[in-house]
Amino acid sequence: MGKFAIADEQLARIVVCRKCKARNKAGAKMCRKCGSVYLRPKSRELRVKK
Repeated sequence: MGKFAIADEQLARIVVCRKCKARNKAGAKMCRKCGSVYLRPKSRELRVKK
């Protein structure tokens, strides 16, 4: 992934709310911002600018 393996591992554990796009902790059952239960894991691949 990136240059720093430890940072990449921390970022990979984040879950993102599908409703408001807020970042939440790994074990979250509902969004901290809007209360929605529709969460997805953060994308693990890096996007590179062209």
